[in-house]
Amino acid sequence: MRIFSIFSAVLLLAVAAIAQNATVSGKVTYGNDIPLHDADVQIVQTRQSVRTDTEGNFTLTDVPPGRYSILVHLEGFSDAARQITVSSGASLTINFQLPVSSLREEVTVTASGQEQTVFDSFQSVTSIGPGRVMEKASTSIGEVLDGEPGVAKRSFGPGSARPVLRGFDGDRVLILENGIRNGSVGSQSGDHGEPMDPMAAERIEIVKGPATLLYGSNAIGGVVNVIDHTDDDYTDGVRGYVKGVGGTADKQGAIGGGVEYGVNRWLFRGNFGAQRTGDYQTPLGQVPNSASRSTTGSFGTGYYGEKAFLAGKFSADVRRFGIPFAALFEGGHEKPKEGELPDVDEDIDLRMRRYNVRFNGGFRDLNNSFLRGVNYAVDYTDYRHKEIEIEDGVGEVGTTFSNKVFNYRSVFEQQQYQKLTGRFGFEGFNRDYEVVGAEQLIDGKIRQNSFSVFGLQELNFDRVKFQFGGRVENNRYRAEDPQYRDRNFTGFSGAAGMNVGLWDGGAFVFNYTFSTRAPALEELYNNGPHIGTVTFEIGNENLRKETANGLDLSLRHTSQRFRISSDVYYYRIKDFVFLAFQDEDGDGDVDIEDGLPVARFEQEDAEYVGAEIAADVTFNNWFGGFASFDVVRARLVNENLNVPRIPPARARLGLNFRYEGLSLRPEVVFTSAQTKLYQLETRTAGYGLFNIAGSYTIARQHTAHIFSFNAYNLTDKLYRNHVNLVKDLMPEIGRGIRIGYTFRFF
Repeated sequence: MRIFSIFSAVLLLAVAAIAQNATVSGKVTYGNDIPLHDADVQIVQTRQSVRTDTEGNFTLTDVPPGRYSILVHLEGFSDAARQITVSSGASLTINFQLPVSSLREEVTVTASGQEQTVFDSFQSVTSIGPGRVMEKASTSIGEVLDGEPGVAKRSFGPGSARPVLRGFDGDRVLILENGIRNGSVGSQSGDHGEPMDPMAAERIEIVKGPATLLYGSNAIGGVVNVIDHTDDDYTDGVRGYVKGVGGTADKQGAIGGGVEYGVNRWLFRGNFGAQRTGDYQTPLGQVPNSASRSTTGSFGTGYYGEKAFLAGKFSADVRRFGIPFAALFEGGHEKPKEGELPDVDEDIDLRMRRYNVRFNGGFRDLNNSFLRGVNYAVDYTDYRHKEIEIEDGVGEVGTTFSNKVFNYRSVFEQQQYQKLTGRFGFEGFNRDYEVVGAEQLIDGKIRQNSFSVFGLQELNFDRVKFQFGGRVENNRYRAEDPQYRDRNFTGFSGAAGMNVGLWDGGAFVFNYTFSTRAPALEELYNNGPHIGTVTFEIGNENLRKETANGLDLSLRHTSQRFRISSDVYYYRIKDFVFLAFQDEDGDGDVDIEDGLPVARFEQEDAEYVGAEIAADVTFNNWFGGFASFDVVRARLVNENLNVPRIPPARARLGLNFRYEGLSLRPEVVFTSAQTKLYQLETRTAGYGLFNIAGSYTIARQHTAHIFSFNAYNLTDKLYRNHVNLVKDLMPEIGRGIRIGYTFRFF
């Protein structure tokens, strides 16, 4: 018996030795090996995390054997990620050097609802940090994101530019602020824009392809999530930033800043921003009434305990921007001659304001057999804009749009059970929408109520991972005016994906999605002249919900020297909603009313097929390169017509020269002609652009000075954006340079 006991003990010790957990340690620095304190170092799969000490050192203990992604994050710096393999009982040392700015960020929270690397994400994600945002600083988010792989801009001038993802526009692209919809009315009108300050963003994440599972039917084309400087964790002391921007081609001037102070587990935050641009210059001359200005600010506080936190914030965004040439569509104006800008004797401006109150909180590291953590948010937005008609220097309010939205969302994160992890939750919003004035497309107030439940699960077998989930969503429209029908829509969205590790740093990702979109309020009820879509718009109260089947295939590789992501996709959409031009009198020409072509929201099956490639390479310590390419083709299947305003194919090639704190990035951008046209669309010529961007960083242990510049369209090329609703009247910006300065303290 004693011999058996000794043998059992020896056997148990041997098994324990074989399965012994490991230690991962290292150092986080930037600049000339300057240590970074309070950087968050996390093993994504196990959720183990630790902060660096004053010398930048970290140690993660009790790490099980396996293949992991290790992620380093510190606000103000570009995230770093590395794939590691941990052996049983090993002591692994891995050091990180964080740049202040880079071409791409390494982290996303939007794709799966929790922090993970872009490489590990099942969906195609582009993550952009503050350095890149500063180079392309603008009052509108569409201008900032234009040209990223798979991203174009829909606009009616610089102040109203909005992102287009893989050719999807309007209500099919959801704009979020820290994971919550922002309450604007920018989706259904090209002249409305989005009330968001890109310069205040710490990171902007673009999820391309259906994201309906986590965010709802408006995300059938994708999601843009603007993430500010608000972390859900506590840091002692003071940190913050100050920014300034100046530009030539549009007489741009901007300033902004933010500060955070932590004491006794309390955090106090505040930021501000102000920006103005003048009428921008083109090779044909200055575009009248293209100027814009904005003022933003927020303040908030929160308590961040070891296991729970609660925070609140108030923010305000006030802006005004011109809608170039809008008065031309009110009738009685002649078309301009070829190669000339139109003469206008009346201007239309949009004066917008958005007030927002948000409370969010959560619980983490719960001692619960089922739940690991909970996050929740309650958000109220009061949005209003007025369209100002200006003649002989006198302005009058023509139309007022009001949109009040109450959002709520809660996500529950499960404890890991063997190979299974996941999260589930519920979400809803209540919306009151009203239009009063000359462009009153809907009589009376419309109320929209939405509620949904969702779940997302993942099975991780090291080299092979599976993800699957579903969402049930109900949308109800109730009109104050009895002339309108009440409508109810309930839809299901589901997804299944597989991520296969092919080699060290390489992966193949397959995704199938089934997505449902309820018709937008405007698609159901609008009726009247709508300059924002350049049509006399007729809603359709009989619209059915859209359903889409989609396939996404992705091949990825990431290493210290080379990174590439290549994606191909195909979406088949049943009952696709679009504006169909009308010919009621049968004369073969589109009907005209109030000087605008008449179009009615109708439905037909559609298909989208496309591809994207983004790559960057480091040849040595001083020299690298980058490239990207994207193309999309979309058509209405039954009639074999092209979907309106689809971006043309584009390619980008560039070099990256680095020396100590200096980075220079010359690039060429090629855009093909767009000849796949819808009714009344005109051909858009292809073009090539030459740009040079760069930055210089002066690094200290607790401060960083970042000088940036972007010299764009250096050949002063005359070119037009096919997705611009008035592109035949309005060329894109000419030769110019934008210079920025950022000071960070931490």
